[in-house]
Amino acid sequence: MDSKLMHVDTSTPLSLQPRGVKRFFRLLWKQRALVLMSVPFVIWLFVFRYVPIWGWVIAFQNFKPGKPFTEQQWAGLKHFAYMFNDERFWLTLRNTFVMSGINLVLGFLTAITLALMLNEVRHIVFKRVVQTVSYLPHFLSWVVAAGIVRAILDPDGIINEILLRLGLIDEKLLFLGVGEWFWPIYGAVIVWKEVGWNTIIYLAAMTMIDPSLYEAAEMDGAGRFRKMWHITLPGIRPVITVLLIMNIGYLLESGFEPQYLLGNGLNMRYSENLDIYVLRYGIEQFNYPLSVAASVFKTVVSFVLLFTANNIAKRLGETRLY
Repeated sequence: MDSKLMHVDTSTPLSLQPRGVKRFFRLLWKQRALVLMSVPFVIWLFVFRYVPIWGWVIAFQNFKPGKPFTEQQWAGLKHFAYMFNDERFWLTLRNTFVMSGINLVLGFLTAITLALMLNEVRHIVFKRVVQTVSYLPHFLSWVVAAGIVRAILDPDGIINEILLRLGLIDEKLLFLGVGEWFWPIYGAVIVWKEVGWNTIIYLAAMTMIDPSLYEAAEMDGAGRFRKMWHITLPGIRPVITVLLIMNIGYLLESGFEPQYLLGNGLNMRYSENLDIYVLRYGIEQFNYPLSVAASVFKTVVSFVLLFTANNIAKRLGETRLY
């Protein structure tokens, strides 16, 4: 047989063969509208997420504003060493993890529970009213929400009045003046403000479940709770897993506004988190390298948590990000 007929060009991967390239560009042209729609987001992502990474070099310098980059003095890991030896940093790190854990656990449990309950409501008008009422707090700015919470928890607020009338307390309480109470208050405020919004994606996932599964379960005598446990929850488990992985990656992002607006000198040991640490001990004191070092630490830990959670989900055979 002719050797020329037996020759196969293996120097170029199949994905880059002319046919594959043509197929790629054909698909790209076919979906040109989607590509054009994604261009602004890609530009935003590059400008606001990747370009600022250049600023991480400040964490390794004795940065002086106004000096050119070439004249900045390098400090190595000095600012990281100072941060890790600072008792205030470890206190804020503890508070950050605790408040993020509260947000993670309560956010998931309350949102899934509310979504399951709303999914079982057959009265459409009542269902829409409940959804609207639960969504509304999400659209309030934290300044307004914190003002409402302060007014409710004020010594002359409605909570103290109710407790006094019920005889549960003898004198008015300063709720935001007791440090140990800040975490439960924070958890309750987060649930009130975000639970309705967090249910949206679960309700959307429930609409994708095959209705015939419910019909078959009902014919077998399954009640509402059994259908929720054996059909609805398994049906939305991939969504729950993906959201859980993503939220674990944000464990060091416990927020800024609620802690800053509801915090004070009396509850500072429990309300101060890493973002407030960066503001008070970095930016306000013009110690920019320390603030950048804390941000670098937070980003690196978030990456580690995200990839660890994703690999655990992969080993368990669950849905994952990649």
